[in-house]
Amino acid sequence: MAKLRVAVIGAGFVGKVHVENIRRQTDAELVALADQSQEIASAFGEHLGIARAVGDYNELLADPSIDAVHICTPNATHFPIAKAAIEAGKNVICEKPLAMSAGEAQGLVQLAREKGVVHATSYNLRFYPNVAQMRRMVATGAVGDVLAVQGAYSQDWLFYETDYNWRLEPEVGGNSRAMADIGSHWCDMVEHVTGRRIQAVCAELMTFHPVRKKPKKAIETYAGKLLQPEDYEDRPIATEDFGAILLRFAGRARGAFTINQVAAGRKNRLVLEVYGTKCGMAWDGEKPNELWIGRRDGNNQLLVKDPSLLEAEARTFADLPGGHAEGYADTFKQFFRRFYAACRDKSLAGALPTFDAGLRQLRLVEAVLKSSQQGGWVELG
Repeated sequence: MAKLRVAVIGAGFVGKVHVENIRRQTDAELVALADQSQEIASAFGEHLGIARAVGDYNELLADPSIDAVHICTPNATHFPIAKAAIEAGKNVICEKPLAMSAGEAQGLVQLAREKGVVHATSYNLRFYPNVAQMRRMVATGAVGDVLAVQGAYSQDWLFYETDYNWRLEPEVGGNSRAMADIGSHWCDMVEHVTGRRIQAVCAELMTFHPVRKKPKKAIETYAGKLLQPEDYEDRPIATEDFGAILLRFAGRARGAFTINQVAAGRKNRLVLEVYGTKCGMAWDGEKPNELWIGRRDGNNQLLVKDPSLLEAEARTFADLPGGHAEGYADTFKQFFRRFYAACRDKSLAGALPTFDAGLRQLRLVEAVLKSSQQGGWVELG
């Protein structure tokens, strides 16, 4: 069977991650790249070894030989590119947030269903082996009835006022930054792991740097900053650096988490703790191959990722034997493998974080913004 022909739109930090992990697939072939100009696309194409690089993504969408596209561009462009891709009959993976509003995302969900394309939002963190193990432990009843969830997502890449990125600009990144960028990952994971929906939120958001120094030349996401004072200009900031959020689930389950992009020393730390009536679990994204299991009346355990020790369904997320670490890039490998399988057989799409997941997280983001503005609980539909 011929390989699926795939194109990537956008070749920044995450676009490169997509390129590398498409190339790890046995069922897909990376055939083209698009970026915002021919000059930029050609430079990336040469750097990444992609022969076909274009400055207009519409050229790729018009190519009937391309089966799927990966959208890895800044947030404000996700909706128009995804809409055009679906209308062109392409299967689509889109980086989060899926759109700039829940209303836009709802339109994409409806259009994707009408056109019958396979669609997914890039909540790749679901695909760690130990995250899959946590989900199975809840589903099989090993954790018991979930009582409480708690955790945090902490980074320090925006610690200084001179740290800057397009995500800070609402017209490009959206009205929420920390919640939309990292809080949505945490919320997607907690709902995925527990199988329970967040019903209401109570949030307080804070901007610690109301004015930042914007570089007068482009700086790549997460890149080091070596500029001089004269290389900056002041830019007012309205999006949040920090958030503290209470959660209410159906029944008696409750939760709380923080999001923080000015957390000194925390490079990219997602912590999720789930406490049930039988045991507790804790997972740290900076130590993804370890899963802590806590017990009231017995020894605690530290499960180091080993396929032979995982639940059968979680085992499929691990390709390497025990003692061989699997990390961030491997989550994309597992994600894309399932996406391409669904492109072959649409009955397999249930394994994916579809556009419905992207819509869900935008509704949560909007509820968190509303709660912080109003100073109280906000219910989700």
